[in-house]
Amino acid sequence: MEELLDRCCGLDVHRDTIVACVMIGNGTQKRKQFKTFLTFTEDIRALADWLKALQVHHIAVESTGIYWKPIFNIFDGHFDVCLVNAQHVKNVPGRKTDMKDSEWLCKLLK
Repeated sequence: MEELLDRCCGLDVHRDTIVACVMIGNGTQKRKQFKTFLTFTEDIRALADWLKALQVHHIAVESTGIYWKPIFNIFDGHFDVCLVNAQHVKNVPGRKTDMKDSEWLCKLLK
């Protein structure tokens, strides 16, 4: 898969937590950072500040239930947010973790 974006983020969103995976760089020079945030407004704003500090502009968010809406509303106008259908980005079966899901979203966006 050819990588087009240098900096991007995948967000695995749940009722109580948001797991973020940020990838910076391409190919073998790629760095990954993971961080977990709560879903309160001040925590979503802290997530936005963290992403801005890392100079991330492109974000993929899985459209799980209604939990994506506050993130989308707070990020609107600050980031290029790609809302993806969970059925369309389903990963290969196996051990599923929030970190793996956020990393998979980030890889697909990249």
